[in-house]
Order: sequence, then structure tokens, then C-alpha cells
Amino acid sequence: MNIIDSSCWIEYFHNTPIGGAVLPVVEHPRELLVPSIVLYEVCKYLLSKTIGENITAFIRMMHKGQVIVLDSGLSISAANVGLKYRLAMADSIIYATAIRHNAIIWTADKHFDGLPNVRYFDKTQQT
Repeated sequence: MNIIDSSCWIEYFHNTPIGGAVLPVVEHPRELLVPSIVLYEVCKYLLSKTIGENITAFIRMMHKGQVIVLDSGLSISAANVGLKYRLAMADSIIYATAIRHNAIIWTADKHFDGLPNVRYFDKTQQT
């Protein structure tokens, strides 16, 4: 299973090299998990940058994966993960979701760099 973090969804929508790197994950939605917090972050970003019809298409694309809703058990796991790895709330929820579902996180968010089961893309290394 795979999780595309908000940072990589945004790269994908902007057709960057990092976005191209996550294309194989997007193309296999049966193996894609979408934490609801990622939907929130991406939607908020798109609302601030994009016209309406594009937002609908992008959100529809994200919904092809399995949306994972934040429940009480995941909330408690996220709190533990956040303390253990010193992650902010959204990152804790995303990482706890990955742990629960044995998924790989695809991200350009430096806070995940070095954590197990993370495929990190350093934006400063992209040309």
C-alpha cells in the first residue's frame, strides 16, 4: 500500500519531476490510501491557487484511492507517533495511517526524511 503525502500531490498537480515520480502510485489506485487530513491539506492549497473545475478533477482523482477517515484509534496512534518522532499533528496522522496499513509514504516533506517506510524526495536536489 502507498500514501502520497500532500506535498507530493501538489508536486503531481504542478507536473514537476517529483510529481512524475509519484505517477506510478497514482496509476494504481487500488494500492493507494488517502488519509482524510491529506484531502483537507490538498483541497485547501488548491482552493487558494486553482480555479474550481480543476479542484473537482483533482479531488476526484484522489478519491480513486481508499480514503482513510480519522477515528479514535488512529487519533491515539497519531498522538503516540507524534511524540515518538516529534511530528506535527497532520504528519503524525499521516504516519500513523501508514503504520496501521503497512504503507509507504511518498513525500517531499522534510519532517518525514529518515523515517521507516518513507520515500522522501528532496526538493532542493530536483533540477
